[in-house]
Parts: sequence; C-alpha cells; structure tokens
Amino acid sequence: MSTSTTTVRHEPTAPVGIRFIALYALGQLGLWAGLLTPITVTLSVKVGAVDPEGKAASLGLVLSAGAFLSMAITPIWGNLSDRTTSRFGRRRPWLAGGALAGAGGLLIMAVAQNVPAILLGWCVTQVGYNAAQAALNAVISDHVPERQRGRVSGILGPMSNIGILVGTFLTTMVVDSTSLMFLLPGVFAFAAIGLFAAFLPDRPADPGLLGPFRLLDLLRSLWVNPFAHRDFGWAFAGRFLIFTANAFKLTFGFYVITDRLGYAPAEAVSLVFTATLVFTACSLFTATVGGWLSDRTGRRKVFVLVASLIMGAGLLTLGFAASFPHYLIGSAILGFGTGTYLAVDMALVVRVLPNRDNAAKDLGVFQIANSLPQSLAPLIAPLFLTIGGGDQNYPAAFTAALCFAVLGALTVIPIRQVR
Repeated sequence: MSTSTTTVRHEPTAPVGIRFIALYALGQLGLWAGLLTPITVTLSVKVGAVDPEGKAASLGLVLSAGAFLSMAITPIWGNLSDRTTSRFGRRRPWLAGGALAGAGGLLIMAVAQNVPAILLGWCVTQVGYNAAQAALNAVISDHVPERQRGRVSGILGPMSNIGILVGTFLTTMVVDSTSLMFLLPGVFAFAAIGLFAAFLPDRPADPGLLGPFRLLDLLRSLWVNPFAHRDFGWAFAGRFLIFTANAFKLTFGFYVITDRLGYAPAEAVSLVFTATLVFTACSLFTATVGGWLSDRTGRRKVFVLVASLIMGAGLLTLGFAASFPHYLIGSAILGFGTGTYLAVDMALVVRVLPNRDNAAKDLGVFQIANSLPQSLAPLIAPLFLTIGGGDQNYPAAFTAALCFAVLGALTVIPIRQVR
C-alpha cells in the first residue's frame, strides 16, 4: 500500500441506491457498537470492578487518554486514506484493518486485571476504530450527491444511538461475563464494517494525480486554518461544544443511575439498555423527519440550532432525575434533539469542508471536535461534581452540560455558506 494525496476529484452527482445506504448504515452501526458500548457501559463496569474506590477518577483517566489519542490519530488516518493507492481501494483497507484492530483492543480490555491494562486496551481500540471511522466519514463526500446528503445523514445520524442500543443489548445477554460484554460488540462491529467494505465501490487514489509524500504532511493533517475557512471553524466549534455537553451523559450517565438513583451495577446495565431504547426511538423519528425537512427546505442552520437547545434541555433533565422514569423522560428529550442534530449537522459540515479532494483528512480534523470532549468532560466534571462537598453533584455537572449545549447552538448563526 502506498500513500499520497489526490489533487482533483469531482463532486458526486449520481444518486446512491437503497443497498448502498443500507450497507453504509450497517457499517456505521457496527463502528458505534464497538466504540461506544465501552464508553456507555462496559468500561464503567470493568473499572468499577478493578478499582471500586477510585472508579470515577480511573474511568476519567482511561477515557481521557483514549480520547486524546483519538484526537491526534484520526486526521492522520484520514490523510493516509485519501492518499492510499492500494488495489483494494483507498477506504476499504482502513475499514477492514481498523475493525480488526478495534476488536483486538476490546480483547485486551476483556482480560485486563488492572487499570493500566484497561488503559492500554482502550487506546488500541481507539486507534483501530478511528482508522475505520476516518474512512467511513469520507464515504458520504465520495459517493453521496449534495441533494441526498440530508436524507442520508438522517439515516446515518441515529446509527451511533442504535449502535449503543445494539451494544448494550448484547451486554445484557452476557451480564455475568464481563469479558463477553466487551467481545460480543467487537465481533458484531467487525462483521458489520467488513460487510460494508466488501460491497463498497471503492477505487484507489490515482497515482498520476499524487504529489510527493512528506512526513510533514502528517503533521499538517491535524490542522485546518479556522480564519481562512471561517464556516468550517464555526461548525467545528459548534460540534465541539455540543459533544462536550453530551460527553457528560456518556461518561456519567451510568453513575447517575447507580449513585444518584441507587441501583446496583448489574441492574443498571439493563436500565441503561432501556434508557438507550427510548433515546434511540425518539432520535430515529426526528432524524428521519428532520433530515427530510432540511433537504426539502434547503435549510440547515435553524434545524441545528433548535436541536442543540433541545439536547441541552434533555441533559438538564437527566442530571436532575429523581427516579428512573424521570431519567427516561430526559433520555426521550435528548433523543428528540440528537436525532435532528446528527442528521442535519453532518450535511452542514460536508457543505463547508475546506477541500473536498481531501475529505477524509478534513473530516478527520473535524473528528477532533467529537473526540476531544471525551477527554475534557471527565477532566472538568469534578469542578462541578464537587460543588457543595462530596463528588456526586450530578445536577451541577449536567447544568454545565446545558450551558455547553446553548453555546453550541449559537455557533451556527455566523455560518454563511449554508442557509
């Protein structure tokens, strides 16, 4: 496999069919099942088992380290994918290899007996799945024409939530085996991503259009000038703030159920599945309707703004939940907002990419806005969790999440290329 970068690539015009969309959605579903199930459930269970006294700090360390690694490595994978001249295509090798490496990281965590081993496994998982994610993200720019992106994004957007749902369901089947709770989502992810890779109409980069490859290019993978590309910068800031808000829920949602609502960890696994089911049902509905309406009206910004505010309201409800039914209401509100947000914001982002010829690289930079909050939220959360004494002030932490969501909503206003 050789690497370099294409300089010319035309915008896709041919519409994509149902089989392509279904397999693309399946690949996204598998990725998120493998990557987000540990964040949502199994890492909390594993870290709580090996370090019950310091579980919050240890979990924050593991998630932060993995997210920082993800932030650094994803744009590099994207750059290399854009420049790949393998006969298997420029996306397919990264899809298959990333899924395999991600499963290997889950295996390490499955057999880990201490926090450092869990940390190692999580870093390997992040490296692998982010290679696959860099390639997956670029497929929409490679193959989906502008007029279909809202609808396709509306289908792809909820896949992260459905992936959590599938992953947590698999964990409920093997709740007595922590090892299998890690491994089953990994097997599913490998099968789903592999099937999409097998049918993807992928082509290698054209060697005749490649410039010389320099190591410095990898460092440049980590940067897009937000002043030269202001709309991209505002979109990046918005995604960063919204995902920072959502990271509070991903990191501490399980502990809200155990610490605030008083459920045992084994029971909490099933409750997380129930909450995820409610969240996913609501997000599927609004993703489908929101994506269709956005394409129909030609507008993106108003949908992203309103959806962000709804997400903030859902997060606040979760943090103040006094019972599990109350927690379910928060999950529903968050789902309604998240569905539309993920559907429409991705279409907005693809529209403001600095250079569509380097879509995987630029989307890899944008992925930093998804990954960095996973590091920052566990680090800044103690500032709010410790308000008033103790370390379980979840209402204060989720109020902070609401503030991040409101700020994220406001960032779409200055964007000019998109209505």
